[in-house]
Amino acid sequence: MYIFKCTRGREFSKGELKRFGNIEISPSAGVLNYGQGLFEGLKAYRKQDGNILLFRPEENALRMRLGAERMCMPSPTVEQFVEAVKATVLANKRWVPPPGKGALYIRPLIMGSGAVLGLAPAPEFTFLVYVSPVGNYFKEGVAPIHLVVEHELHRATPGGTGSVKTIGNYAAVLKALSAAKAKGYSDVLYLDCVHKRYLEEVSACNIFVVKDNVISTPAIKGTILPGITRKSIIDIARSQGFQVLVPSTKQSSGLS
Repeated sequence: MYIFKCTRGREFSKGELKRFGNIEISPSAGVLNYGQGLFEGLKAYRKQDGNILLFRPEENALRMRLGAERMCMPSPTVEQFVEAVKATVLANKRWVPPPGKGALYIRPLIMGSGAVLGLAPAPEFTFLVYVSPVGNYFKEGVAPIHLVVEHELHRATPGGTGSVKTIGNYAAVLKALSAAKAKGYSDVLYLDCVHKRYLEEVSACNIFVVKDNVISTPAIKGTILPGITRKSIIDIARSQGFQVLVPSTKQSSGLS
């Protein structure tokens, strides 16, 4: 894994590759007590010619910088982020699955590793990148997945942190997700917390509604994560002649 640190108010210095393993952290670290942590997720794929391909890592770097600002944390530059990702992937290239057999999942993570007992930003931060070979996220693969609409529990609220990949966002969906999977569903489709009828997103991805030549997806209004795949789908769909609608909440498709 690739790891480097910085103190509050300063920039990350040059990092280094280390063997994957446990890391030592204070029981009063900001990430453990106050959830001051942020992560990204992207993949490396092996091409037919054996070369390895990354999917838009600069976009993940930019999104992490925006999220870090919301969470009062420093973040690596785009160049540092991409360099760390590339170095980690190349050091683990033997674990990249063959073409069509999966991918190498890449997890960049920033956490408040410094000790802080009072409610405040941590005095020290750690940025690290580690990887793991994976198959398809959903057991259905590229086939349709089965979603259940959640009416009571909510993933995010206006003014909250739904638009950034902070670690607390994902613990909040575990109850609804566990219940859905126990009933045989693949994931949960969340509604907006104000009207409880407008589509927002799934636990692990954005949502698109396709009807004929029109593709609709909820607008980014602070409660929905600006997905890299979402952005790419919109760009590709428009280039292929689809009409892509990104309506506001009051214009979104609702459930009756």
